[in-house]
Amino acid sequence: MWINAIVSYLHYLSFMLCFGALVLEAHTLKKELSLSEAWRIVISDAVYGISATIVLITGILRIIYFSKGTDYYLSNWVFYIKVAAFLVVGLASLYPTISFITWLTDLQQGQTPKLELATLKRLKWLLKIELVGLILIPLLATVMARGIGAI
Repeated sequence: MWINAIVSYLHYLSFMLCFGALVLEAHTLKKELSLSEAWRIVISDAVYGISATIVLITGILRIIYFSKGTDYYLSNWVFYIKVAAFLVVGLASLYPTISFITWLTDLQQGQTPKLELATLKRLKWLLKIELVGLILIPLLATVMARGIGAI
């Protein structure tokens, strides 16, 4: 009973951390970054990555061992849309994460990253896609929990 509650709590908490980290990244990202702002983005992206990994692991645990059981989820078409949304968010996060990782050498030397306008627009666009996806995932989970999509 307790393990079920802890896994569920970690799932929800990690999801909130993902969202918060992305909001912070999107809010901080701009053409001219200070050193502290650039570090804030890099650290937020690391928190995002760790949190997303915990969401994935706890989600799998919930499907297999807790909640409504594997049969319930695997026979629900909304579940597949939810998983697809999670995958889209994950794929959209690759470019920003790789970009932020490339900043590390400059940041460690006390230099701020140089962002071209096209790169900045691409990063902002991808962060918005991630945020929209993260907004849709709980909606899909709520719909699914109400039995909608069950085959």
